[in-house]
Amino acid sequence: MRTPGVYINEIRAIGKLVVPVPTSIPAFIGYTQNTSFEGKSLINRAVRITSLNDFVNKFGEDFPEIKFRISEETTAPDYIDALGQGYKITVSGMFYRMLAAIKFFYMNGGSECYVISIGDYNSTFQKDDFISAIDLLVDEPDPSLLVIPEATISGSQSAYDIQNHMIAHCSEIKNKFAILDVPEGYKDLLSSPNCVDNFRNGVGGILSENNSYAAAYYPWLNTSVHDMSQVSFINISHDSYPLIASLLSSEFTDSSGNIDSVITQQISCFLNNGNSDNGTFQLADADTNFRNLSIQYRLVLENVLKKLNLIPPSSAMAGIYTIIDSSRGVWKAPANVTIQGVISPSVAIDNNMQVDLNSPLNGKSVCAIRAFVGRGNLVWGARTLDSNSSEWRYINVRRTSIFIEQSVKEAIKAFIFEPNDANTWAQVETMISNFLNSLWREGALIGTKPSESYVVNIGLGKTMTAQDIQEGIMRISLAIALIRPAEFVVISVEQKMQES
Repeated sequence: MRTPGVYINEIRAIGKLVVPVPTSIPAFIGYTQNTSFEGKSLINRAVRITSLNDFVNKFGEDFPEIKFRISEETTAPDYIDALGQGYKITVSGMFYRMLAAIKFFYMNGGSECYVISIGDYNSTFQKDDFISAIDLLVDEPDPSLLVIPEATISGSQSAYDIQNHMIAHCSEIKNKFAILDVPEGYKDLLSSPNCVDNFRNGVGGILSENNSYAAAYYPWLNTSVHDMSQVSFINISHDSYPLIASLLSSEFTDSSGNIDSVITQQISCFLNNGNSDNGTFQLADADTNFRNLSIQYRLVLENVLKKLNLIPPSSAMAGIYTIIDSSRGVWKAPANVTIQGVISPSVAIDNNMQVDLNSPLNGKSVCAIRAFVGRGNLVWGARTLDSNSSEWRYINVRRTSIFIEQSVKEAIKAFIFEPNDANTWAQVETMISNFLNSLWREGALIGTKPSESYVVNIGLGKTMTAQDIQEGIMRISLAIALIRPAEFVVISVEQKMQES
């Protein structure tokens, strides 16, 4: 100050703050209709999506031409017609699920997400493409969930390899949580080994604590994501057209053995590369007419639609994580919640069946989705794949830990290259304590007072030695009492005798 006057010196009253990191931004990896947008390639790029319309705008909304083979089946048919004949419907070619997964995500409360396209609808399944895309997320700080419904397209071993890489990525980077599907999770558990047994044998590393970075859900779900308008002759494989023609001929032949000539022309479309014998009708015409006239044809399409709407639950769970985190907090277990857009679970689970799902000997719990009369289809499990650990058994405990660790980690970056002295330590301790105190007030931590909920230690003689300080190391120790869900509620009833 060189001249007389009044000078203002602003004093910082509020120190640095810990900014909470997002907890429910999933990264989806899979195949999309479009692989470029506005002249730029979208392949192997993490693209931020803010709504279903945003996804459609960038990646397209055309339904993939997934084809199914129809065949007569006497044992374990998918459906039985009015005459008692059974039929099997099996997928013919690739079963692209990304569009359905994104729709299912937004039906269940989804908000922001990232999408990595590894190819279009002409692509063939390549396990390494998924693994490479997972590795790209190392440099993406925002995604906090990892979801790959299309991992189940291929054989089980490829799916397990992808899922193991998902777990390894999340446990190594420590800022994401993987939501897994059980391959062939539409099958029941009557056989031994069954799809859940195979999943447990195929997924999970030697270090059980790494498994706590993932949760799996069973069974797959019968949904209403797609409707009848999205299904047609396009979804029936060409080698099934002769059977369709035979069914239609039988249905429309009268008692005298005659069949209407127009119907005959339309049926011939299924035998002549899409056109009738005289070129009057095409398959699109036949499809429209038989939807309204034929019971058999409509049965075929209805059961094809049912196959298309059989969807793994991981994308819906990502949406549920989002809505629970925003309404209650990441510390609330994502369970006892109704899944939207679901007609029924593909397998009915009762209490006896859930015993092994919830508490297996190897600790790899699989969260059940169950139908309850009067309550709907509920998520009825909240355990990680590390169920034998008392520390990381529950999904919300692991995810809350990730949330706190990453929030503190990002805040501490502001102190890199600051003096490693008592003044800095006091600022860091105050900043973290204020953050944890706010979480305690929101109900994220156990304890009737802050001192029962968390402890923050930093300083010479507490967390650091003189050698640590000389080497430029600042160590911080946090002890946090995280909330565990009331998984088992026991009610004791005692009769009270009359006293007078």
